[in-house]
Amino acid sequence: MRYPILSAAAVLAVATLTAPAGAQDYIRVGSLVDFTGNTASVGKDYGQAKIDAANWINDNGGVNGKLLDLDTVDYTYIVPRAIAAYKKWVNQKVSVIQGWGTADTEALVGFLANDKIPYFSASYSAHLTDPQGKGPQGTKAAPYNFPMGPSYSDGVRALIQWAADDWKKKGGAGKAKFVHMGDNHPYPNAPKKAGEEYARELGFDVLPAVTYSLAPGDFKAQCLSLKDSGGNYAFLANTSGANISLLRSCETVGVQVQFMANIWGFDENVMKAAGKAADGVAWVMGAAKWGDNVPGMKLVQDVSKMSDPSGKAYRSVHYIRGICSMFWMKEAIEWADKNGGINGPNIKNGMYKKANWVPAGLEGVCPSGTWTESDHRGITKVLVYRSKVTGATDGDLAALVTAGTIGMEKVFEGDMPRRPEWLGW
Repeated sequence: MRYPILSAAAVLAVATLTAPAGAQDYIRVGSLVDFTGNTASVGKDYGQAKIDAANWINDNGGVNGKLLDLDTVDYTYIVPRAIAAYKKWVNQKVSVIQGWGTADTEALVGFLANDKIPYFSASYSAHLTDPQGKGPQGTKAAPYNFPMGPSYSDGVRALIQWAADDWKKKGGAGKAKFVHMGDNHPYPNAPKKAGEEYARELGFDVLPAVTYSLAPGDFKAQCLSLKDSGGNYAFLANTSGANISLLRSCETVGVQVQFMANIWGFDENVMKAAGKAADGVAWVMGAAKWGDNVPGMKLVQDVSKMSDPSGKAYRSVHYIRGICSMFWMKEAIEWADKNGGINGPNIKNGMYKKANWVPAGLEGVCPSGTWTESDHRGITKVLVYRSKVTGATDGDLAALVTAGTIGMEKVFEGDMPRRPEWLGW
C-alpha cells in the first residue's frame, strides 16, 4: 500500500484508502496535514515524512504483520476542517491519529479523551502535556495527547538560557531586553507567558510583545517598533513562512537584534529564502539534521527514498521529526497488539512502557522520550542551533548546504527540568 503526496487542491478526505475485506490486518490511522495553508512551509515536509514512513513500515513487515491504512487530510490549517476530519475518522473507527496544529489539537482534547483515541501531535503546546489536568495553571486534562517534541514552553526557556549566557559573553551592560513576537493565535501564544516569566526569572527586562501575522507580509512597521524598543533578544513565535518575511523586513530597516525562533519557525529553507537576513538566528531543533553521522540516519534516508528514489532530496529537520513521530507510534501499537489488542487505551498504555526511549533504528536521530500517566512532557532535551549564511542563496538547497553557504552549529543543549509548576504551560 503506497500513499502519494497530496494534490494542492485537496481539502478533506484526500488520499483515503479503504481497507479491503479482512480489515483486521489493517490499522486505520488518521493523518492531519497542512500542505496548502499558513503553515505549509513546514507542514509539507512533516506531512510527507508521515506518508513516507507509513510506506516504509508497510514495505518492511508492517506492524507485527499488519499494514497501516493511512488516511491523510490536508485541512489547510483551518480548525473546522480539522474537526470535520476528526468526525469522519471516528466514524471510520481509526485506532490512532497523527495530528498537526495547535489550535485544532487543543480544540480536540476533550473529544479525544471521550473517544479514547491517542493523538500523536505535531503541536508541542505545553497545554497538551498535562494528562490528568492537575497542573497549577488549570489546564484541561489531555490524557490521549502525546506531543512529539519538546514543548514550545521548554523550547523558549532553553533559548532564554542560551541568551542569558550569550549576553554575558558579549559583555552586555545592565539587563538584556527580551521581546516576544508573534500572531494573536494559539500556536504563537502557547509559550508566550512561559517565556516572558522565565525571562524575568533570569534577569531580563521584558518588553511589550510585538504582533505580526502568521501569513507572510510586509512587516516593516513591526520591525521599526522592535528597533525603537531597544530590544536585544526577540523570540519569533510564528512558523517559518511568516518569519522569512519578518527577517527580510527587519534587514531592510536596519534592525540590530538577536533573533531566536521556535521549533517550527526556522530551518534550512528559511536560510535559503531569506538569505543573509537569516544569518545568526538561534532556534530550537529537536532532532538530528539531515546527513548527520549518527546510526539512525541510514533509516531516515531509506524512508526518504519512498518519495525520492534518487536519494538526492535534502530533507529539513521537520521531515526527520515526522519520521520520529511515526516510529514512536509504531512501537506503541506493536506493544498494544501483543498486550490485549490494538485499541486506544492499549496504544496509550504502550507509550508508558519505556523510559529514555528512542525508536529502534533511529538512534542518534530522535531525542529520547519518557511519557508517564501523570506527565506527557515526554521530550525535555532541547537543542539550540545557530544559523550561518555566508553568501548568495540562489540555487539548489542541497548544493548550498554541501558548499557551506548555508549551515548551522549547535550552540546549546539542555535537559529542561520537569518543574511541577511548569506542568501544562
